[in-house]
Amino acid sequence: MTNQSTADYLVDRRSLRRKVTFWRVSACLAAIALVGAIAWRYLGDVQNGLRGPHIARVAIEGVITGDRDTLRILDNVGRSNAAAVLLTIESPGGTTTGSEVLYDSIRQLAARKPVVAVVGTMAASGAYIAALGADRIFAHGNSLVGSIGVLFAFPNISRLMNTVGVDYETVKSAPLKASPNGMEPTSPEARAALATLVADSFEWFKGLVRERRGMSDAELAAVDDGRVFSGRQAIPLKLADAIGGEKEAIAWLEENKGVAKGLRTIDWRRPRSLERLGVLGMAAELADRAGLPGVSSVVRDALIQGRIMGLEGLVAVWSHPPAQ
Repeated sequence: MTNQSTADYLVDRRSLRRKVTFWRVSACLAAIALVGAIAWRYLGDVQNGLRGPHIARVAIEGVITGDRDTLRILDNVGRSNAAAVLLTIESPGGTTTGSEVLYDSIRQLAARKPVVAVVGTMAASGAYIAALGADRIFAHGNSLVGSIGVLFAFPNISRLMNTVGVDYETVKSAPLKASPNGMEPTSPEARAALATLVADSFEWFKGLVRERRGMSDAELAAVDDGRVFSGRQAIPLKLADAIGGEKEAIAWLEENKGVAKGLRTIDWRRPRSLERLGVLGMAAELADRAGLPGVSSVVRDALIQGRIMGLEGLVAVWSHPPAQ
């Protein structure tokens, strides 16, 4: 073997060794990251389950979709040593199905432990459905409460397609199959079919309010037109029980539900990940940690509006971007 061949051989061997080392290290780091992610996901629940008696604080915030993380937290709280549950609600609502699933989960939790809800800025539509699952609802004087109603919104670009000169053709088994689709004008029959869906969900929503808030038909009719009410207005209208925040809610638990005084309040949080937060969520998180709450608030509002725009089907939200 010539000197040049030997040199080339040694260079190739070193290059191959570096590549093998790189991939070995990468594989080890990936394995460590995977184990860490799994541990991070479950360690919090294990630690919370081993803690002594406390008041569990669970945040219901953002757009409600009935996500599995929140449902899992509520189930784990029900099986924990928590003496009571404090729901802090900050949400404009979400999908009707997601709100229904969340409500059912809260009612199952309330069968095990006393549950109170504290409304922050807003508990509207689907978020108010969640509040209905609690044993008592507290709201600040300027909180927004209510927005009892359901809507079905979808974009319709048929006029744009006509302007551009694009035809959308379908062969259907029945006139109402896949209607409305937003690609063609909505027929009166399709609109009527949607109206029956909205009416059915609306009756279900009103039934929850009537049952949980002990309202007469006349009292319900005064609040079921989709409006939101301030916390001060909500009390005489029976949409909420008292003005107050966490301090007042905990005092009520101690006085009326036999919860021991002086218990710690512990946050039960759903796991966070870069994938779940997204770009806007990460921006809001960084703003929080940098001590810029104003920036964080603006970013989070944009994130919520973006998620609302992405909702499909029947929704129970206070505000929804209009379909053009």
